[in-house]
Amino acid sequence: MATDQHVLTLRGREIVDWLPAVARLRIAVFRDYPYLYDGDVAYEERYLASFAQAPDSVLVLVLSGEQVVGASTGLPLANTEPGFQAPFHERGMPVDEVFYCAESVLLPDYRGLGFGHRFFDEREAHARALGTVRWTSFAAVDRDVGDPRRPSDYRGNDLFWTRRGYVRQPAMSMRLAWKQIGEARETEQFLTFWMRKLEAVE
Repeated sequence: MATDQHVLTLRGREIVDWLPAVARLRIAVFRDYPYLYDGDVAYEERYLASFAQAPDSVLVLVLSGEQVVGASTGLPLANTEPGFQAPFHERGMPVDEVFYCAESVLLPDYRGLGFGHRFFDEREAHARALGTVRWTSFAAVDRDVGDPRRPSDYRGNDLFWTRRGYVRQPAMSMRLAWKQIGEARETEQFLTFWMRKLEAVE
């Protein structure tokens, strides 16, 4: 593991050149429980292109030397697909007041070094700077505690997210399809939203 780790924050079109590296990283990390995602680079690059096309998006990278070992994405909820917006519309919340903290991925060797907090710090600071955002949110996949695929040493992120001020919203959920390891086709998975009121910086 290289010792010269550093964080790079990019916005909008600045993201473009990093899409292939982030796509490969997402496939590697999301292959593990709880997502069990059997993805491909072409699909990932198409998905990530939506962030490059959104002028108010943000990409936070962790670099170890020249290698991308961590990445975190976010964009205004109004720039996401309708399925992500629907739970907010149903609750009567204006989507232009919500910033969606999409995903964070980090290779195992670099966990526990504070990068998870840095991912949220950078995305929340970016959301505040937009001037119209009142809430930050993300969605996490739901898995049963007794899921036989759950590793014996698995530790979820619920406590970390709670300490960051996020609150799980059981009434706000969505379905998203992806191909899981060992499956022949995509199947729908349930995700539940978490939210935090974005305090202004004094």
